[in-house]
Amino acid sequence: MSIFVTGATGNLGRLVVEALLEKGQPADQIIAGGRNAEKLAGLAELAVHTREIDYSDPASLAAAFAGVEKVMLVSGSEPGPRVAQHANVINAAKEAGVQLIAYTSIPNADTTQMALAADHQLAEQALRESGVPFVLLRNGWYLENYTAQIGGYLEFGSVFGSAGDGRLNAATRADLAEAAAVVLLAEDQGGKIYELGGNESFSLAELAEAVSAASGQPVSYQDLPEEDFTKLLEGAGVPEGFAKILADSDRGILRGDLLVSGNDLSTLLGRPATTMQDAVKSAVAQLGHNA
Repeated sequence: MSIFVTGATGNLGRLVVEALLEKGQPADQIIAGGRNAEKLAGLAELAVHTREIDYSDPASLAAAFAGVEKVMLVSGSEPGPRVAQHANVINAAKEAGVQLIAYTSIPNADTTQMALAADHQLAEQALRESGVPFVLLRNGWYLENYTAQIGGYLEFGSVFGSAGDGRLNAATRADLAEAAAVVLLAEDQGGKIYELGGNESFSLAELAEAVSAASGQPVSYQDLPEEDFTKLLEGAGVPEGFAKILADSDRGILRGDLLVSGNDLSTLLGRPATTMQDAVKSAVAQLGHNA
């Protein structure tokens, strides 16, 4: 059973490849695809096959998917352009006779009002219209969205946001990648939808408390109006359009758009998902700020 992982040169895609190997998928039945030739060479060291692809280049996709049974479509990273890119991948998979597409979507895609969700909603619609069997991996917010910023939280003594007391249950990329591998290796996944998030929800104020506890330094949550948070992000170097999307996503947290119900992630993993507190402790330790 050949499995093609797109976006394999990115953080999530590579973890999916590694998880497939750890779960016993033969390396010669894994194809890792991406644009970055240097990173693909690194993946080749794992003994998997590699193929250069570009979501914007249908010809590269058609050639890459020849003989492939399952495709892991890791969503593109550019809001807007990725709508056409996803369609290219789906169409190429259909033409190649792929038996299953697993797509990394967004939580509560049927109801969410987040601006970031629009591209994912269109991708889900394209999958439904394609006639190709598909499974939706509606991945929650990455815990790394926060743990990667811990150095800044400690520097300023604050977690900034616009989420009020809203709650979310984010998960680590590694946990989400392992869950994807489980789904890809399972049978009869066509038509299934997995809402994937951690077992325990938290607010950004609780995130700040966890950073304080792990580091021994006072860190508090500073809630800002959406416009002010957007300007803060822009001042930190985030492009204007994406800053607006991130601030809007915080308002989505306030509405509960990123609060995942059920235990799909831990069920697939066969264990509890990594907690926010443990992820924070690990990130703080790596920075050398143990309490």
